[in-house]
Amino acid sequence: SLASTAITCFTRGLDLRKETEDVLCPANCPLWQFYVFGDGIYASLSSVCGAAIHRGVITNAGGAVRVQTLPGQENYPAVNANGIQSQVLSRWASSFSVTRTKNTALEAVGRSVSTARPATGKRPKKPLDKKAGNKDCKADIAFLIDGSYNIGQRRFNLQKNFVGKVAVMLGIGTEGPHVGVVQASEHPKIEFYLKNFTTAKDVLFAIKELGFRGGNSNTGKALKHTAQKFFSLENGARKGIPKIIVVFLDGWPSDDLEEAGIVAREFGVNVFIVSVAKPTTEELGMVQDIGFVDKAVCRNNGFFSYQMPTWFGTTKYVKPLVQKLCSHEQMLCSKTCYNSVNIGFLIDGSSSVGESNFRLVLEFISNVAKAFEISDIGSKIAAVQFTYDQRTEFSFTDYTTKEKVLSAIRNIRYMSGGTATGDAISFTTRNVFGPMKDGPNKNFLVVLTDGQSYDDVRGPAAAAQKAGITVFSVGVAWAPLDDLKDMASEPRESHTFFTREFTGLEQMVPDLIRGICKDFLDSKQ
Repeated sequence: SLASTAITCFTRGLDLRKETEDVLCPANCPLWQFYVFGDGIYASLSSVCGAAIHRGVITNAGGAVRVQTLPGQENYPAVNANGIQSQVLSRWASSFSVTRTKNTALEAVGRSVSTARPATGKRPKKPLDKKAGNKDCKADIAFLIDGSYNIGQRRFNLQKNFVGKVAVMLGIGTEGPHVGVVQASEHPKIEFYLKNFTTAKDVLFAIKELGFRGGNSNTGKALKHTAQKFFSLENGARKGIPKIIVVFLDGWPSDDLEEAGIVAREFGVNVFIVSVAKPTTEELGMVQDIGFVDKAVCRNNGFFSYQMPTWFGTTKYVKPLVQKLCSHEQMLCSKTCYNSVNIGFLIDGSSSVGESNFRLVLEFISNVAKAFEISDIGSKIAAVQFTYDQRTEFSFTDYTTKEKVLSAIRNIRYMSGGTATGDAISFTTRNVFGPMKDGPNKNFLVVLTDGQSYDDVRGPAAAAQKAGITVFSVGVAWAPLDDLKDMASEPRESHTFFTREFTGLEQMVPDLIRGICKDFLDSKQ
C-alpha cells in the first residue's frame, strides 16, 4: 500500500500534488475553522481533513484518508454534516473526493512523514513551482488600511494580522495575485507597491513592519490618492488584470468618500469596503454621509461591501473575503469607458474641406483615439471617409494597438468630392458596426462634417441609434445646426459639437472624450 503523508488541519486539496494520495489527518482539529466547499465532491480550495470529517470518512480523532483529484465543476452545494457546515462556491478549477484508505489506520499511523516516500528510493518530484502562486486568482490589490487614532495601536495590530492572513490565503506569486499596502491617516502613505514583493513570506514580513501613523482617517483622500497613483505600470500594475482596492474602515470615515468613489470607478478600480465595528448612534452624528459605503464601492449590489463586528476572532472572515477578491468575473469596474468602447469615425472628405483642414480633422481624431486603451480585448477604432462615395479606411478588427491605429489615421488620403452624409451613416452602420453588434463593447459613431448633406441624414441616424450606436456629431464651418442635431443621440445638446474654424477642433477633444465616458457609465448603471 502507499505510505501515508501526515498533513495539517489546514492542508487544502490544492496543496496535494498527486492524482491519488493517502494522507493522515491529525486529531482534534478546531471544527469551526474548517473551510469546506461542496458535498461529496469538494472544491480543491477545501480543507482535506475538514472534507473527510464532513463526509464521515474519519471523526475528529483524525486518521487515514485517500484523496482523489477530480476536475473542477460549477455550483458546489452547502450541506451541514457531522458538525461541519460546507459552503457554496459557484465554480473552481479542480475538485477532490475523500474515501477510507484500504490499509488500516494503525498501519498508517506507524509511518511518520519522513518515510512518506515511494519505495523505489528515488526522491519524490519537487512540488509544483510555488513562486507562480494561485494562477486562478487574477488580481492586483491595494489594501488601504486604517491608521487613524479612531482605530488605535492595538486594533491597528489586529488589522495587520487580518490583512496578513488574507494575503497568505490569496496565494501571492509571480502569476497569482500581487498586493501592496497604503495607510490612511492624516496624509495617505503608500507603504509598498505591487512590484515590491511577489511572495507571501515577503509580504507578511512587510506588513508586520508597518508602523502606526495616527491622525484623522481621511479615507476619502487616501482612496482618491490610491486610485490615481498606486496602479501605474511602473509601480507594478499588470495590463488586463483587475485592479482592486480593499478599504478597511474602523467605525466611520472622517471625510467624504463619494468623490473618491467616482474617481476610482473612472480609473477602472474595483473598490471593496470592509467595515469593522459600525458607528454607534452617537458617532453617526459625526458621519458626513451615512450612506458612505454605497457611494464608495464599485457597485452598490452587496458584493463589494463586507462587515466584521470587531477585530477579534476574524479568522473565519478571511476565506469569504478571499473568494470575493478572486472572482474576477464579478469585477464590474474593471470595464471602463477607456477599455470597453468601439469608436467609429465618419470623416467628411468633400472638396470644401481642403487638404490642410483635412489634416486638422485627422489630428483631432488621433487625439480622441489616443485617450483609449486599444487592444484585442480593449477598445477599438475604425474610420470611414465619405464624399458621394464611402471608403472604409480601416475597420475595428484591422489594428489592435494604439501605435498602429494612430499610424493608420496619419496615412488616410484625402478624397475630395460631394457630401452624402446619410448614405455614409447607413454604410458605416451596416459594414463597420454590423460585425461588432454582439461584442462586449459599447458602440459610438462620431460624424465629422463641414457642410450641408445632399441627402437625408435623419433616417439613417435613427437607424444607427436603433442598432445600439450612440452618435456624436461634430460640425465645422458651414455644417447646418439642424443637420447636426438630427444626427446626434439624445440628449442632443450634449451630443452635438460645432466650431466655426477647423482650428477650433482641438479644444473639443476633452469634451468629446468626457461625453463618450459619461454615456458609457450611464449605460452600465
